[in-house]
Amino acid sequence: MSIYRSLTLTAVVLLTCTVIAQSQTLYSYQDLSHFYYQRQKDSLKKAWSCPSFYKEKETQRKYKEIWDGRTDFITEAIENDGYVYEADIYNYLDGVISQIVRANPKLIAHKPFLMIDRSTSVNAYATGNDMIAVNIGLLAFVKNREELALVLAHELAHNIMMHPENGMKKRAEWLTSDEYKQSLNAVLDSKYERLTRLKKVFEGYSFDRSRHQRYHEGDADSLALILLKNSRIEIDPSFFLRLDSADIQYRQPLKKNVKDYFAAYQLTVEDSWMVKRTKGLSAKNYSFNTSTAGLEDSLKTHPDCQERYNKTKSLQSPNSTFTPVPAALKDKSMKMMVWSIYCNGNMTACLYRLLLEKDKGNTDPWYDFMFHNVVSGLYYADKKLNRFNAINIRPKEYISKNYYELETMFEQMPRQKLEEFYNTLQQANFWSSMTPAEQGFKSLMRTLLSENDDNDKQKAAKAFTSNHPRSLYCEFATPFSKK
Repeated sequence: MSIYRSLTLTAVVLLTCTVIAQSQTLYSYQDLSHFYYQRQKDSLKKAWSCPSFYKEKETQRKYKEIWDGRTDFITEAIENDGYVYEADIYNYLDGVISQIVRANPKLIAHKPFLMIDRSTSVNAYATGNDMIAVNIGLLAFVKNREELALVLAHELAHNIMMHPENGMKKRAEWLTSDEYKQSLNAVLDSKYERLTRLKKVFEGYSFDRSRHQRYHEGDADSLALILLKNSRIEIDPSFFLRLDSADIQYRQPLKKNVKDYFAAYQLTVEDSWMVKRTKGLSAKNYSFNTSTAGLEDSLKTHPDCQERYNKTKSLQSPNSTFTPVPAALKDKSMKMMVWSIYCNGNMTACLYRLLLEKDKGNTDPWYDFMFHNVVSGLYYADKKLNRFNAINIRPKEYISKNYYELETMFEQMPRQKLEEFYNTLQQANFWSSMTPAEQGFKSLMRTLLSENDDNDKQKAAKAFTSNHPRSLYCEFATPFSKK
């Protein structure tokens, strides 16, 4: 082989390695919201000053309290890394929003401030004051650009009609009204069902990132359709049918037995680990099914999904063509979700999402890396006598039989087997495909699981953040570096 050919081959190999490394990079640690949106966080309280709307001091005071509560909610979420900036995803979302804004200048005076929420919930939300947030779970769920545009137009409609602001006004008026005070006194004076009656008093008057008041949703749907028509964006009514109970992902069964996924890593799962050994009602056989009727999810405050479909199906043109969301963005979204679930300490949900991806034929070794992290994370939690919290038991109504088996397995497998699984995965072949940051994360986990004292573990965490300062894995390592 000539020197020229050898150098060319080496360059190709290096270029291929670089491409692989880049494809595995999701975002940097500095893209988490407590870094990236620090300036916006500091300016929100100044920009979101509560207007003087009421002459009655009590109502104005309550209005300001609610207004400031919304501001605090957003700024605290920023500080706690509830949001993230990822350039490709942001630009894709911004492109859809910009198209809608340009086509509707009379309705939308200013393009809203956009945030990417790390929530796995299939949703987006409007906060008022020209701000909307899109959950990463929504981008992982939608199939095409038109589905995404329908949700974004719906949220833009909330802001156009000032639903968040009006909701705060009505809440302030209600909480300072004589009717509310009399209702509250009646609850306090009653002897029975106080909690039930109190819930009815407060029903519909809460603000959070995933729920809206039902009576606003039909109006937002109607205006969203106008926004899309003006923007010449096709409407995909079938999306409403897919939205029904979209958040209940863990009811989706796996294509293989749970133990078969572990066998691929030369890990042997015993059937007895997946069978409850307790006695009494908790061990009674439960009939798992895929029906979602009657189950609560983040979209239940909206009109019925079938009703929304029926109202919009006539608006789809017979020659409609839809634009698939780029596979690279879907891949990033799913990985960001898996990593976020892992950082929140929910090992079962993290692994189940991972296995669902493997069912789709995804062979990306990054998921093997995360398989290792789940096992090592569970092993670490067990050594800290915190295994139960890492499993995070879910109600049976919201999970599949396979999820329940995985949950039970994590709960009952012996510690020595957890250690054995961890040691086997530390030697697995997929590590040759990992980036230096992932190799460093592997070493960090090995130190955290060792018998070394806390000072050594702190030094290892500091070394990782120093050697890989831009890695998203610093989110996991940083708390250990400060202990």
